[in-house]
Amino acid sequence: MSSVDKQLDELKAEVEEQIPNDITVSDVKYEGPELVLYTPDPKRFASDGDLIRTLASRFRKRITVRPDPTALTQTDAAAEKIRSIIPAEANVTDLDFHHDTGEVVIEAAKPGMVIGRHGSTLREITKEVGWTPEVVRTPPIESSTVSNVRNFLKQEREDRRDILERVGRQIHREQLSREEWVRISTLGCCREVGRASFVLSTADTRILIDCGDKPGAEGEVPYLQVPEALGSGANSIDAVVLTHAHLDHSALVPLLFKYGYDGPIYCTEPTRDLMGLLQLDYLDVAVKEGRTPPYESEMVRETIKHTIPIEYGDVTDIAPDIKLTFHNAGHILGSAVSHFHIGDGMYNVAFSGDIHYDDTRLFNGAVNDFPRVETLVMESTYGGRNDYQTDQEDSEQNLIEIINETYEKGGKIVIPAFAVGRSQEIMLVLEEAMRSGKIPSMPVHLDGMIWEATAIHTTYPEYLRDDLRDRIFHEDKNPFLADEFNHIDAGEEERQEVADGDQCIILSTSGMVTGGPIMSWLRHIGPDPDSRLVFVGYQAQGTLGRRIQNGWDEIPINDRNGNGGRNNTLSLKMDVATVDGFSGHADRQGLMNFVRTMNPRPEKVLCVHGDERSVQDLSSALYHKFNMRTFAPKNLETFRFK
Repeated sequence: MSSVDKQLDELKAEVEEQIPNDITVSDVKYEGPELVLYTPDPKRFASDGDLIRTLASRFRKRITVRPDPTALTQTDAAAEKIRSIIPAEANVTDLDFHHDTGEVVIEAAKPGMVIGRHGSTLREITKEVGWTPEVVRTPPIESSTVSNVRNFLKQEREDRRDILERVGRQIHREQLSREEWVRISTLGCCREVGRASFVLSTADTRILIDCGDKPGAEGEVPYLQVPEALGSGANSIDAVVLTHAHLDHSALVPLLFKYGYDGPIYCTEPTRDLMGLLQLDYLDVAVKEGRTPPYESEMVRETIKHTIPIEYGDVTDIAPDIKLTFHNAGHILGSAVSHFHIGDGMYNVAFSGDIHYDDTRLFNGAVNDFPRVETLVMESTYGGRNDYQTDQEDSEQNLIEIINETYEKGGKIVIPAFAVGRSQEIMLVLEEAMRSGKIPSMPVHLDGMIWEATAIHTTYPEYLRDDLRDRIFHEDKNPFLADEFNHIDAGEEERQEVADGDQCIILSTSGMVTGGPIMSWLRHIGPDPDSRLVFVGYQAQGTLGRRIQNGWDEIPINDRNGNGGRNNTLSLKMDVATVDGFSGHADRQGLMNFVRTMNPRPEKVLCVHGDERSVQDLSSALYHKFNMRTFAPKNLETFRFK
């Protein structure tokens, strides 16, 4: 008998000791980080609201109760009963019964009303019909990504059960080494922005944190083939932890499966969905640009199949000697500061990922409240001594003035924007400005992936700023459903109509003018001197956006409409403006404040994810200001912390 089987037998015996005599537990299994109890008496479990909480507290594990098939009410009768228990205002849109696990997935516009106070409605459902309810939100804006991910995971339930059981046994295996040490190896994004990747190692475990590409630098990928990463075989990695979905952190995760990795990917639920959207687009762009994609779309599906979503604040076992907790990073939807608790209180490491310290319209500011952190690995994108951003209120006022000036001239405002995060931030600014009369009401056209990314945001309002979440819960107040917003879905014909029409605002990808529908808008509106191109996001060196920002008014553009796809030059006569202050990254002051307000502060900080000047400036400032040990590592360095 393996050590895990022996452990499960002991757990089953201990569970039976803790529960009332009239409740039977037929089996106990690990599924990923969860302990799953199978029982013919789910109704009895549900009758005692404290029983699961007591067991979870005793065993320090997340516990799920699954009913034996004999305990289940027939689906038709169960559906009728469930609908009678749930308040009509919850607006249940679907019930999906899974006999293999005894779960019923309830999709509703208002999941909170399905859950009830402290889970009371869920317990009532199990008490009446035996089925274990799982609740998901009906997207207020239809999202093909969310729908596709949910349907795919539904089709792959059997495979996922096998994966979760295997992962569960791996997490709860016996620790083999008595040695205690902690190391971090840098595989990318040191003294550079892009290809974020690190390995966190102990004597028993290896965790890969992020695996991204380097924008604009084809072929520069993380150093995955070194011995501490995949050099010892893809499955020498126990788990992958993904801080957020941006491609410089997530693009190459599917490549791991191409190399033979078969383990779990830990991320938040919105990160999982956004990751799938962005990775598939990444492959599509590669093909359009004549490049060979680094992996097939099948590998994206494998990645999604292996994800184990974790909510903010949940302490989760991911290895025999490591617990992981995600906290809001304030950067994009689902972005997470990742806190690793290693050993039995031996050491604690936090990876900031990308953070925004202050509240924005979209998100609450990054969380930095941890019980303990000895080492912080911290982004430094705007860590340079002069990297101070304009106050957001001033930035919004600046944008409003530009819009009003352009409107009065009869022109149009074109804003190149990143689909995830910045676009939704600008949408909120525009919606509020029109609602309050600060700018005239006019159409706001959303092109590229912006509408789909917005739909994903509305699916997960619990990850948004508190007051915005409350507005989304009330359909008539959901700012993303404002009448002014129009999704461009008819392509070139619709763009021509917009260009020929009255004043309007156009939000379009790509954010750095490196391709996509923004090129079409430049063709249509670029020659109009009354219109304006407004940059609200970072324009990287070497991109067309940076060149236009620097004064280029003759730009190369591919003319697909009549010149056989030949490159032409477009004369840009529209005004160009830049509005700072909408970045998803903390500026120099925000980064300093993040560390300053940590209590207790870390002993060591590794400054990463910034160019050489930024990481060295921030490292030096933290050292002098807070008297802590700081480093600006290079790629392929290893640090031992214990």
